[in-house]
Amino acid sequence: MLKEKMEKALNEQINKEMFSAYLYLSMSAYAQTLGLPGVANWMKIQAQEELTHANKFFDYIHERNSRVLLQPIAGVDTEFGNVIEMFERVMEHEQMVTDSINNLVDISIELSDHATRSMLMWFVDEQVEEEASVQEIIDQLKMVEGKGHGLFMIDKDLGQRVFVDSTQNAQ
Repeated sequence: MLKEKMEKALNEQINKEMFSAYLYLSMSAYAQTLGLPGVANWMKIQAQEELTHANKFFDYIHERNSRVLLQPIAGVDTEFGNVIEMFERVMEHEQMVTDSINNLVDISIELSDHATRSMLMWFVDEQVEEEASVQEIIDQLKMVEGKGHGLFMIDKDLGQRVFVDSTQNAQ
Protein backbone atom coordinates (compact mmCIF):
# COMPACT_ATOMS: atom_id res chain seq x y z
CA MET A 1 0.00 0.00 0.00
CA LEU A 2 1.18 3.49 -0.84
CA LYS A 3 1.84 6.00 1.91
CA GLU A 4 -0.73 8.78 2.01
CA LYS A 5 1.64 11.48 0.71
CA MET A 6 2.64 9.35 -2.29
CA GLU A 7 -0.94 8.33 -3.05
CA LYS A 8 -2.05 11.97 -3.00
CA ALA A 9 0.81 13.07 -5.26
CA LEU A 10 0.15 10.27 -7.76
CA ASN A 11 -3.54 11.15 -7.87
CA GLU A 12 -2.59 14.77 -8.57
CA GLN A 13 -0.38 13.53 -11.40
CA ILE A 14 -3.31 11.68 -12.96
CA ASN A 15 -5.13 15.01 -13.04
CA LYS A 16 -2.12 16.71 -14.64
CA GLU A 17 -1.89 14.01 -17.31
CA MET A 18 -5.62 14.32 -18.06
CA PHE A 19 -5.24 18.11 -18.24
CA SER A 20 -2.34 17.60 -20.66
CA ALA A 21 -4.50 15.42 -22.90
CA TYR A 22 -7.25 18.05 -22.86
CA LEU A 23 -4.74 20.82 -23.63
CA TYR A 24 -3.27 18.94 -26.60
CA LEU A 25 -6.72 18.13 -27.91
CA SER A 26 -7.54 21.84 -27.77
CA MET A 27 -4.29 22.60 -29.62
CA SER A 28 -5.23 19.98 -32.22
CA ALA A 29 -8.55 21.70 -32.82
CA TYR A 30 -6.83 25.09 -33.08
CA ALA A 31 -4.21 23.77 -35.53
CA GLN A 32 -7.01 22.41 -37.69
CA THR A 33 -8.51 25.91 -37.90
CA LEU A 34 -5.10 27.22 -39.03
CA GLY A 35 -5.13 24.76 -41.92
CA LEU A 36 -2.36 22.64 -40.41
CA PRO A 37 -3.68 19.06 -40.44
CA GLY A 38 -0.24 17.60 -39.71
CA VAL A 39 0.19 19.73 -36.59
CA ALA A 40 -3.38 18.83 -35.62
CA ASN A 41 -2.50 15.15 -36.01
CA TRP A 42 0.68 15.54 -33.92
CA MET A 43 -1.28 17.24 -31.13
CA LYS A 44 -4.04 14.64 -31.21
CA ILE A 45 -1.47 11.83 -30.94
CA GLN A 46 0.13 13.73 -28.06
CA ALA A 47 -3.27 13.83 -26.34
CA GLN A 48 -3.57 10.05 -26.71
CA GLU A 49 -0.11 9.62 -25.20
CA GLU A 50 -1.08 11.71 -22.18
CA LEU A 51 -4.16 9.54 -21.63
CA THR A 52 -1.97 6.43 -21.59
CA HIS A 53 0.28 8.12 -19.05
CA ALA A 54 -2.74 8.89 -16.84
CA ASN A 55 -3.82 5.26 -17.14
CA LYS A 56 -0.35 4.04 -16.16
CA PHE A 57 -0.58 6.04 -12.93
CA PHE A 58 -4.19 4.91 -12.44
CA ASP A 59 -3.23 1.23 -12.78
CA TYR A 60 -0.14 1.61 -10.61
CA ILE A 61 -2.11 3.12 -7.72
CA HIS A 62 -4.50 0.16 -7.85
CA GLU A 63 -1.64 -2.30 -8.17
CA ARG A 64 -0.28 -0.91 -4.91
CA ASN A 65 -3.66 -1.52 -3.25
CA SER A 66 -4.37 2.18 -2.91
CA ARG A 67 -7.19 4.43 -3.99
CA VAL A 68 -7.58 6.51 -7.13
CA LEU A 69 -9.41 9.76 -6.44
CA LEU A 70 -10.20 11.64 -9.64
CA GLN A 71 -10.64 15.39 -9.44
CA PRO A 72 -12.14 17.87 -11.93
CA ILE A 73 -9.89 18.85 -14.81
CA ALA A 74 -9.24 22.55 -15.28
CA GLY A 75 -10.31 24.23 -18.49
CA VAL A 76 -7.77 24.90 -21.22
CA ASP A 77 -7.06 27.74 -23.62
CA THR A 78 -8.49 27.62 -27.12
CA GLU A 79 -6.18 30.18 -28.81
CA PHE A 80 -2.44 29.57 -29.17
CA GLY A 81 -1.07 32.20 -31.56
CA ASN A 82 1.06 31.14 -34.49
CA VAL A 83 2.54 27.67 -34.92
CA ILE A 84 5.88 28.59 -33.33
CA GLU A 85 4.11 30.09 -30.30
CA MET A 86 1.97 26.97 -30.06
CA PHE A 87 4.98 24.65 -29.91
CA GLU A 88 6.77 26.96 -27.48
CA ARG A 89 3.69 26.59 -25.30
CA VAL A 90 4.00 22.80 -25.69
CA MET A 91 7.61 23.03 -24.48
CA GLU A 92 6.64 25.11 -21.46
CA HIS A 93 3.96 22.59 -20.62
CA GLU A 94 6.30 19.60 -21.01
CA GLN A 95 8.85 21.32 -18.76
CA MET A 96 6.12 21.73 -16.13
CA VAL A 97 5.31 18.02 -16.45
CA THR A 98 9.01 17.19 -16.09
CA ASP A 99 9.16 19.24 -12.89
CA SER A 100 6.10 17.40 -11.60
CA ILE A 101 7.59 13.98 -12.37
CA ASN A 102 10.85 15.00 -10.71
CA ASN A 103 8.86 16.06 -7.64
CA LEU A 104 7.23 12.61 -7.54
CA VAL A 105 10.68 11.01 -7.65
CA ASP A 106 11.78 13.26 -4.77
CA ILE A 107 8.75 12.17 -2.72
CA SER A 108 9.43 8.49 -3.47
CA ILE A 109 13.03 8.94 -2.28
CA GLU A 110 11.90 10.83 0.82
CA LEU A 111 9.48 7.99 1.68
CA SER A 112 11.94 5.22 0.71
CA ASP A 113 9.29 4.00 -1.74
CA HIS A 114 11.61 2.10 -4.07
CA ALA A 115 8.83 0.48 -6.08
CA THR A 116 7.29 3.84 -6.97
CA ARG A 117 10.70 5.30 -7.71
CA SER A 118 11.38 2.42 -10.09
CA MET A 119 8.06 2.97 -11.89
CA LEU A 120 8.70 6.71 -12.12
CA MET A 121 12.06 6.30 -13.83
CA TRP A 122 10.19 5.38 -17.02
CA PHE A 123 8.47 8.77 -16.85
CA VAL A 124 11.78 10.54 -16.22
CA ASP A 125 13.17 9.01 -19.41
CA GLU A 126 9.94 9.72 -21.29
CA GLN A 127 10.12 13.41 -20.40
CA VAL A 128 13.67 13.69 -21.74
CA GLU A 129 12.38 12.29 -25.05
CA GLU A 130 9.32 14.56 -25.02
CA GLU A 131 11.32 17.74 -24.53
CA ALA A 132 13.91 16.76 -27.14
CA SER A 133 11.19 15.99 -29.69
CA VAL A 134 9.42 19.29 -29.12
CA GLN A 135 12.67 21.25 -29.25
CA GLU A 136 13.48 19.67 -32.62
CA ILE A 137 10.11 20.81 -33.98
CA ILE A 138 10.60 24.33 -32.59
CA ASP A 139 14.06 24.53 -34.17
CA GLN A 140 12.70 23.44 -37.56
CA LEU A 141 9.79 25.88 -37.38
CA LYS A 142 12.15 28.74 -36.53
CA MET A 143 14.39 27.84 -39.49
CA VAL A 144 11.46 28.44 -41.82
CA GLU A 145 10.04 31.28 -39.71
CA GLY A 146 6.87 29.24 -39.26
CA LYS A 147 5.60 29.86 -42.78
CA GLY A 148 5.79 29.12 -46.46
CA HIS A 149 6.96 25.95 -48.14
CA GLY A 150 9.02 25.02 -45.08
CA LEU A 151 5.95 25.03 -42.86
CA PHE A 152 4.09 23.01 -45.48
CA MET A 153 6.84 20.36 -45.39
CA ILE A 154 7.01 20.29 -41.59
CA ASP A 155 3.22 19.98 -41.41
CA LYS A 156 3.32 17.06 -43.86
CA ASP A 157 6.00 15.38 -41.73
CA LEU A 158 4.03 15.87 -38.48
CA GLY A 159 1.01 14.35 -40.21
CA GLN A 160 2.92 11.05 -40.47
CA ARG A 161 3.02 10.55 -36.70
CA VAL A 162 1.06 7.53 -35.50
CA PHE A 163 0.06 6.59 -31.99
CA VAL A 164 2.20 3.97 -30.28
CA ASP A 165 1.37 3.11 -26.68
CA SER A 166 4.87 3.32 -25.24
CA THR A 167 3.57 2.44 -21.78
CA GLN A 168 3.07 -1.15 -23.00
CA ASN A 169 6.86 -1.54 -23.17
CA ALA A 170 7.33 0.02 -19.73
CA GLN A 171 7.98 -1.97 -16.61
